[in-house]
Amino acid sequence: MKEAEIYECIKQALANAPRNQYTIELHLQMIKYADELKSITAKEFCEGVGLKSSLGTEFSKMRNLTQRLKASGLDTAKL
Repeated sequence: MKEAEIYECIKQALANAPRNQYTIELHLQMIKYADELKSITAKEFCEGVGLKSSLGTEFSKMRNLTQRLKASGLDTAKL
């Protein structure tokens, strides 16, 4: 999947998330696509999804967390 397509999927998921579940959905999407977006910066991620740049820190955290979750058996393809 291309980077632009991933951004669109994330935007759609966030748009459809219940109001009180937005942050949870954002984190889930970051984990889901962490491997495919491993070569981009947090700034590029925020720009691509249309988020404020302060959320770049969350992207970096979730990307790092993904490696530990996968080591524990998480299959991100099932998210």
